[in-house]
Formats: sequence, structure tokens, C-alpha cells
Amino acid sequence: MAEMNELFYRDPYVRTFEATVTACEEGPKGFEVELDDTAFYPEGGGQLADHGKIGCAVVNDTRRVGGRIVHFCDKPVNVGEKVVCELDWERRYDNMQNHSGEHIFSGLVHKKFGFDNVGFHMDDDFITCDFSGVMTKEEVAGIEREANEAVAANIPVGVLFPSAEELHDMDYRSKKELSGKVRIVDVPGCDRCACCGTHVKTSGEIGMIKVLSSMKHRGGTRVEFVCGLRAIRDYERRIGEVQKVSALLSAKPFEIGAAVEKTLADLELRDQKIVELTKKIFEIKSQFMPTGAKVVVLFEEGLTPLELRSYATLLSEKGKGKVVAVLSATASDTWSYVIVGPAALMRDASRELNKKLCGRGGGSNGTVQGSYKANAETIRAAIEDQFAAL
Repeated sequence: MAEMNELFYRDPYVRTFEATVTACEEGPKGFEVELDDTAFYPEGGGQLADHGKIGCAVVNDTRRVGGRIVHFCDKPVNVGEKVVCELDWERRYDNMQNHSGEHIFSGLVHKKFGFDNVGFHMDDDFITCDFSGVMTKEEVAGIEREANEAVAANIPVGVLFPSAEELHDMDYRSKKELSGKVRIVDVPGCDRCACCGTHVKTSGEIGMIKVLSSMKHRGGTRVEFVCGLRAIRDYERRIGEVQKVSALLSAKPFEIGAAVEKTLADLELRDQKIVELTKKIFEIKSQFMPTGAKVVVLFEEGLTPLELRSYATLLSEKGKGKVVAVLSATASDTWSYVIVGPAALMRDASRELNKKLCGRGGGSNGTVQGSYKANAETIRAAIEDQFAAL
């Protein structure tokens, strides 16, 4: 069990420190280095591991293995040597801001709705929290506002180590049954939670909390959000995308929604015109085809599955063939197809053709569609052979 007296607990703001190497062995994830004390936080409790350097060795991961803290490095360091260690401070502080922000957000959800945080994951881009009850988007937005008010209030973030008796009488959040030494992170008015992570000293250091999305998930609510510098980076990326869209649409940033709606409406109108023109083209082409054929197999360029179906159906209705197959290439020797013919024959015929032509697909009511992987000559011969007895 962790004693919770490591340097990352005693002073989470330490960026560089000296330590003595007590062990170094090569393992499957690199060189496993242990120190007599460390400021590198080992991944756990939803918080990511610290990275950095031990001497000249790069620390790519930090884990608690049993009672030991193991630093996974790219090269060995000498056992017994006193080394200067340096944290990737940007990563650590980002984790501190986001973990503290998660406490405030989850604490306020619990305080207002009584929901527990039953899943917490913090990756390099955003935090994901799963809550045990359903919240509307408006309710999530309300929690976001309260959380940012708490950030602006610059509330002290405290750490408590209550006795067993004190813990018994204390109201706090925890995801599991606790025993032994318990560390409580306390944000007055917002949250009191058992936690082994590193945190900022005051809520003002979090900077801001911004919800990215919320949705129903397994009978509860999944919320994704960002805090601090991560929120600023996310905002910068979003502004960049808005500016690109704004330039492409020749619209002001706050008018791009209306501009997109107009563009989509114009595209829908254009698509309708294309459908109408395509039907007219099919009608004209069909006029130059003889009627009464047994099997018609056509290879056309650039038709969508919907257009294949429309053309094949039209030719069948005009009596151009008892069976009409229209195909269009999607890749080298790969074809989308639609075949229209006698309903009683088509299901079995479709299975046989799929076997012969490396095909996929099917259908009902006399129409089958899908794809074949074979050359045009092989496809034509197979279809004509399949329906030769008509």
C-alpha cells in the first residue's frame, strides 16, 4: 500500500529534484528505474503518468508496481548514482489542472443530483466522466457554469488525512471501499473526495472548465470536458476551424450556421435537378434499345447504386429484357450491380452469381444489388449463362 509520503505528494509543484538510483533493470518496456524518492506521479486514479528525465535517460512512463514506483526509461542509469531528475512540467501541470477541474465538476454533480462518478478517464485531449444518472444538456450546462464560478472564486484545494474515526463521520465521495491511510482532497463548497492524484493549490489555477459534449450512456450520462491550458488549446483549434469555414463560405464567423444551411439547401436542390436530368438521360437512351431481349447486361460509367437501380428498373418496365443487369465500376475489376428479373428466380440466381463472381449482396421482389469482383467479360458471361434457360 502506498504511504502517500512521496515527493509528488509532499510538494506537487516540484519540477526538478535530486535522487539516488536504487535499482535499474532492463524489461519489456525499457529500463525499469527506481529512486529513493520521486516527484514522478505513477499512473492511477484516472490520472496519467508523469514523463521527463532521470539524468540523461528519458522517462516515458511511470507506474506503481506493488509497493514500488517504477520509471520506464529509454536507457540505463547507474545504481547508487545521485542524479538530477526533471519532470515534463507542462504535462504534469496540465494533469493537475484537469484532475482538479474534474473534482469540482463531479462534486457539483453529486451535490446537485446525487449522481456518482462511476467512470473517470483523463487522456491527452480531454476528460471523460460517466455519471450514474441522466442529465439533460441544459443541466450539464448549469453544472459547467457553477464549476466556472467556483474556479473564479479561487477556492483553496486542501488535502486531508483523517483518522478512522474522522473518516467514519465524514461526508465524502469514493468509488470503492477504503482501508488504511486515506487521502481526501477537499474543495470547500464543491467536493470532498478520496483521491491519490496531484492537484493545484487553488481553484483559480484551473483557469476554466469547458464541456465538449454530453450524452446518455448506459443508463447515465457521459460528459467530456477540458480544463485550463487544455481548454485554451481546444478553443484555439476550434477558432481555427471556424475561420477556415468562414473563409470558404464567405460568411462572418457568427453567421456560418446560416451559411451552411443555405449551402446544404442549394446542394439538395442541385441533387434533385441531377436526378431529374439523369432520369431523362435514361429515358432517351432506352428509346434506342430494342425490346424483348432475354438478358440485357450493361456496363455504365460513374453511376451510383441508386442510379443503377433506377436505370435497371426503367429498362425492365419498358420490356427491354426479361432480366436486366446494370453495372458500374467502383475500382479495378470491382463493380456495383443491380439486376431486375422474375421474382421467383432472383434470390437463388443471386446466390449463384455471388459464388461465381466473388460477389456480395442480395434483395427481394425481383431486384438484387451488391458488388462483384471480376472482369467485365466474366461477369457478362456468368449473368447470361445463369439466365440462359429463360
